[in-house]
Amino acid sequence: MVVADPTRESAGALQWVLSHAILEHDELILLHVANASSWRNTLTTFLKRSPSATTTSEGGSERGERGVGGGGGGEDKEQKEQKERDLEFLAEMKNACELAQPKVKVNTERVEMEGREKAFTVLMQSKLLSIDLLVVGQRRHLSSAILGCRLSTHSTKATKGMDTAEYLIENSKCTCVGVQKKGQNGGYLLNTKTHKNFWLLA
Repeated sequence: MVVADPTRESAGALQWVLSHAILEHDELILLHVANASSWRNTLTTFLKRSPSATTTSEGGSERGERGVGGGGGGEDKEQKEQKERDLEFLAEMKNACELAQPKVKVNTERVEMEGREKAFTVLMQSKLLSIDLLVVGQRRHLSSAILGCRLSTHSTKATKGMDTAEYLIENSKCTCVGVQKKGQNGGYLLNTKTHKNFWLLA
């Protein structure tokens, strides 16, 4: 499962999965955790607009709508527009995956945080969906790279002081890989709970 966001980091993580981690006939889940207060969605150059991007993915996004925070008819116009943008970039990601790996089954999930931390929501979904491998795009900060902070798993407040990727790496029950893409052809910097700053050429 890949944590899917309309960011450069998420696109880099997806590229690594498609080129190095996925096998034929595997199932790939693109999970987007929506924040009700977020309204900006800018697509990266990796995910170029396509005519099929406005269509909803079969099964995946519909299933996601029934997930955490998927119901409710009291949405205002801004929330509906946000959901449409979310489904649009998920459809573009799904389309990119199917072009790169035609034999891989791709599903999308969209859930809402409902006041929870994003990392906690991702962990809940990975457990619910029995995920074997969790992949998240990572933006390395100098302070966290030097200190390598570790926090307790007993409180959702544990995410304070570390970013979502770091928290998932440390606390995921399944294998979690943080991926940082280094330039267009510069390879990848990978982080897991047991291996830090592992360099992989593109």
